[in-house]
Amino acid sequence: MYPGKWGVECPDKPAVIHATTGETLSYGELNDRSNQLAQLLWARGLRHGDRMCIFMENNLRYFEVVWAAMRSGLYVTTVNRYLTAEEAGYIIDNSESQALITSNYLGEVAQDLPRHAPNCHTWLMTGGTVEGFEAYEDTIAGQPAENLDDEPAGSFMLYSSGTTGRPKGIYRPLPPNKIHEDAGAVGALQKGLWGFDENAVYLSPAPLYHSAPIGFCISTQVLGGTVVMLPRFDEVGALRAIQDHRVTHSQWVPTMFTRLLKLPEEQRSGYDLSSHKVAIHAAAPCPVGIKQQMFDWWGPIIYEYYAGTELNGFTHATPEQWLAHPGTVGQPILGTIHICNEEGEELPNGEPGIVYFEMDQMPFEYLKDEAKTKDAQHPRHANWTALGDVGYVDDEGYLYLTDRATFMIISGGVNIYPQEIEDALIMHPKVADVAVVGVPNEEMGEEVKAVVQPPDGIEGDDALADELLEYAREHIAHYKCPRSIDFMAQLPRLPTGKLYKRLLKDRYWGKTDSRIV
Repeated sequence: MYPGKWGVECPDKPAVIHATTGETLSYGELNDRSNQLAQLLWARGLRHGDRMCIFMENNLRYFEVVWAAMRSGLYVTTVNRYLTAEEAGYIIDNSESQALITSNYLGEVAQDLPRHAPNCHTWLMTGGTVEGFEAYEDTIAGQPAENLDDEPAGSFMLYSSGTTGRPKGIYRPLPPNKIHEDAGAVGALQKGLWGFDENAVYLSPAPLYHSAPIGFCISTQVLGGTVVMLPRFDEVGALRAIQDHRVTHSQWVPTMFTRLLKLPEEQRSGYDLSSHKVAIHAAAPCPVGIKQQMFDWWGPIIYEYYAGTELNGFTHATPEQWLAHPGTVGQPILGTIHICNEEGEELPNGEPGIVYFEMDQMPFEYLKDEAKTKDAQHPRHANWTALGDVGYVDDEGYLYLTDRATFMIISGGVNIYPQEIEDALIMHPKVADVAVVGVPNEEMGEEVKAVVQPPDGIEGDDALADELLEYAREHIAHYKCPRSIDFMAQLPRLPTGKLYKRLLKDRYWGKTDSRIV
């Protein structure tokens, strides 16, 4: 089950639709073009286990490139399209990629990539070229649209987000099967948990370079469904796409829910969402109040999972399970959960600690970084690995996340987790986005500060700060409440929804060299 199958059985069916322009890539076109690129890569010397990168905005060509790698037994790395040439070039070079496909849309940055990755020999650009790049369309046009003689399954080798230091490649062995032999792990989850099949119409509102969006899109195509791709997240555009394309399945991050709920009522209720049967969310815990409002609006169709790009574990909560256990990220369906303190000792139910997943064997390693790999492992059990999250398990085995370990604030010896405070403040109508960080305090070590992004038309002033501080005191324990509130026009989030909290912390701790990498 892959484009080769659907390209023969239903060549005119849309494999992906651009939600804004309406441009469509059919399964027949996807099959032919990915075959042509696979043939080119073979001709350029790439063999089973070799590596390539894609550096591109949300673009229909994205799917051709990924499928060319997948049907050639290659590792493909999707590079964050917002990186500088130096940052993206580091990933191309570090991954030992021999080919890079980009777009003219990113030409200004892309033209400087070759000097940062001297060992990459094939540079292709779609939609036009700049110096040093071959035209993607013209170059693959000379290749036959035929399957390679052998099509071992390829895989992603994605890089960590790099919120601290250089990003690291997440390396796993290639699958042992041929590309046509099974649906892969994500496809199996989609089919078993959420009912994806060839009739699914999947809305992807997030950047394709991120692991969950590209993984779900590719697996939707494995099963023969149609992907509806937003070029970037837009609240009204997402609702319109659900209506116009009769979307059945979708995936979101909590900040998208928050932005949807801030829409005026006439916009929220102005679209026909009746085709929408399954809404999945992940990437960060969703504030209980926000998710309850989404249930009130969309009904009991919201599913949640917790997992990382490392695929070292997976929890899942159905709508019924979450409503019975508000705030949970579900029970494990891959791996066994252990909650441990910093010394590695297991903690009783209800007590928060570092979340480890136990697998039969170590499921991944960080490319060329033994130290980082070891840091992810339990002190005494190499097959217990952690992603840096803090949480607890209740007596029924449901996992609740309280925060990232690195974001914890220690004030006067007391541990304070920012997420709880953020979840409270985001419910205020004059808060569009919020981040809570620890800032220096001579007496207490750290104190709690909230950084708030007000909605358009609301001024962040002393009166609003006082209002929000009073609101916080009404909803959370006083020792957790922010001592002060600052305002920003825009918090440093990427389109994935990830908040680069390190940038905020560094500002208050006097570090001036902080940057997103």
